[in-house]
Amino acid sequence: MDFFSPDYLSARNNFRAAATAAGVKLSALPVPGAGAAGEHLATDIAWLGPPTAEKLLLHCSGLHGVEGFAGAAIQLQLLRQPPKIAADCALLLVHVLNPYGMSWLRRANENNVDLNRNFIFADQPRPQPAAAYLRLDPLLNSAYPPRFDGFYAKLIYHLLRCGYPTLKAAIACGQYRFPRGLFYGGEQLEPGALLYHDWLQAHLSAPRRLLVLDLHTGLGRPGQESLLQSLAATPADLLSQRLATRVSPDHQETKVLGYKTSGGHEQLYARLFPVCEIDFITHEFGTRPALQVLKALRAENQWHHYGAGNIDHPTKQQLKEAFCLPERAWRQRIVERGRRLVEQGLKMLAEDRD
Repeated sequence: MDFFSPDYLSARNNFRAAATAAGVKLSALPVPGAGAAGEHLATDIAWLGPPTAEKLLLHCSGLHGVEGFAGAAIQLQLLRQPPKIAADCALLLVHVLNPYGMSWLRRANENNVDLNRNFIFADQPRPQPAAAYLRLDPLLNSAYPPRFDGFYAKLIYHLLRCGYPTLKAAIACGQYRFPRGLFYGGEQLEPGALLYHDWLQAHLSAPRRLLVLDLHTGLGRPGQESLLQSLAATPADLLSQRLATRVSPDHQETKVLGYKTSGGHEQLYARLFPVCEIDFITHEFGTRPALQVLKALRAENQWHHYGAGNIDHPTKQQLKEAFCLPERAWRQRIVERGRRLVEQGLKMLAEDRD
């Protein structure tokens, strides 16, 4: 069975129908704006397990909008075939944290904000962009509709000048100066992020143990699975053993990540639950070569800001295919591996003792 939905509206309808059929509690967090088909946008949350559970597994999809297809597919499979959950544990499926981006096939949200660079709070300074990003801004964020302009040749020039690791980190770590640029982290916590913050604060009053699995696509070889740990209540080697798959501290996975972001999603949980034991894992699946993904991001961003922005433009489909491969084997692997990690995570939480 193919659990992948063709668009955001279908994914949301499928998720809600499956949650209703499973008899689980549903919450909806409406976010501003309308989708590409004029639909209302919301982050939906399904709660499986007892409402008083103090050990929680949060499975999050769609923080990067267009990357949400894979995470939504895993979550749909989990709802249609619910896993075993211990009496003192709960599974929360957080469906599409950036519904605007998923609906409009964008990585950023309705304000062009990369939500995985946005979790910087009012009492924290926003970093200055790297010098290499300042030099690259005219190329990365060209102020005209997408066209052939020798992008690869110009980028290779900068690669030779700076080196791949430096350039990759400068581009992707996050910037707070160019509101129409790639990887823009915003000036304040975005409305959707704030809604989710408030929901967590209201519904997770005193969790004792959190395991957060944040599903992403785009980094690594096609189908390559990477587990990158950024909050670590459990040492990575022990966590690898308990989850039955290799977990790495995110700063060590230079071949996959290679940079440290500012305002990452994990900061939300660290801020809200300072005395809770938290393991935060970015669950990443590879798709296309990094430069191809960057080119697709650039072209879609140009179309959004300097073209008509309509959903049926080739840049939109190219971006979707850069983050959600059409091949059946890739899709099947994502659903199988995604479910397996959730099951192992639930088993780990069930075995945890006070």
